[in-house]
Amino acid sequence: MKAFVAIAFGFGMTLSAFLYVPQAWQIWKTKSAQGISLLTFAGFNLLQFLGALHGYFQGDRALMLGMLTTLVSCGAVTILIIYFGKRAPLQGAR
Repeated sequence: MKAFVAIAFGFGMTLSAFLYVPQAWQIWKTKSAQGISLLTFAGFNLLQFLGALHGYFQGDRALMLGMLTTLVSCGAVTILIIYFGKRAPLQGAR
């Protein structure tokens, strides 16, 4: 049962990381972060970092790696928000 939960958790964390991809793609495609909260994503990043740190100190490799994976994908969105946040969207962007 413990192995099943670990596998399910790892799958869930991987899925969680992929949930940020559409947001990153939308920002990249439109070249605009209008309406997206930098504060929210910064908070997500902080919580994911703390979760990874907790996993490290608890010796929970699945938690640590899962949180680091989501930190990378969420961090990409955060970087795009910062980069495109002050720019106007491109006219006719597809």
